[in-house]
Amino acid sequence: MPSFSDKVVLITGGSSGIGKALVDAALAQGAKVATCGRHHDKLYHLQSEYPSYPLHTVVADVSNENDCRHFIESTIKVFGGIDILINNASAISLTGTLATPARIYDRMMTVNARGTFLCSQACIPALKRSRNPHILNLSPPLNLAPRWFAGHVAYTTSKYSMSLCVLGMAEELRADGIAVNALWPRTAIATAAIEFAVGNKSMLRHCRKPEIIADAAHWILTRPSRELTGQFLIDDEVLARAGVTDFATYAVDPSAPLALDFFLDDKGPHVREVVRLGATPTH
Repeated sequence: MPSFSDKVVLITGGSSGIGKALVDAALAQGAKVATCGRHHDKLYHLQSEYPSYPLHTVVADVSNENDCRHFIESTIKVFGGIDILINNASAISLTGTLATPARIYDRMMTVNARGTFLCSQACIPALKRSRNPHILNLSPPLNLAPRWFAGHVAYTTSKYSMSLCVLGMAEELRADGIAVNALWPRTAIATAAIEFAVGNKSMLRHCRKPEIIADAAHWILTRPSRELTGQFLIDDEVLARAGVTDFATYAVDPSAPLALDFFLDDKGPHVREVVRLGATPTH
């Protein structure tokens, strides 16, 4: 695969889960990485893992305009520019309308929708100066089937707002050569967030590891930005295009059927057996 060497990669929410996998992979591939999070202790621990690597961490809430601008401006000051923005930070609550308090609704909307918009907006001037600029949102394809709204209207609309940013910004920034794409996992990914949201720890063995997202993101972000934009991409489809044939290495438990993620109706050619995300597994 092409290298990230000397690229400046900005990743929101990089102290745990998928974000941490993205940070690990980008640093291993030679990138200069900036990431933010709301918890100082998690960022301190992350920084301590990479004492001699070009890693810039900032305590920031992406939904706060001042925090967002400080994060981007300090990254430019430290590394001289930005080549790639990955909008990974996200909030989740799989609750119905009556069970979603206003504060939870607001948190999902401000992190997922507002945070993605603000970070993208603040990065665009720097991205215009990059030779191969990319924005990648970790958000789903726009599937308007009612069943993907019924159980969690607030969460779905907040994530689809991220996807609508892809749809609009890809066209808006096409002439500037800034690629804007979305990446979503075929299956549930083993993170604390999914364990919390589903409330079923045994579901984790039916997940893939976060590294599948990091590897798929790397392939997308090393494509020429004028040749790949405005796409809603699925992790295993991306990796198949990159030549990967063995997906068992990404499974938490290769013997367990995989749980399909939300918003996808097709298990694809790289998943044999499936369980429903959130169900009590019988295997």
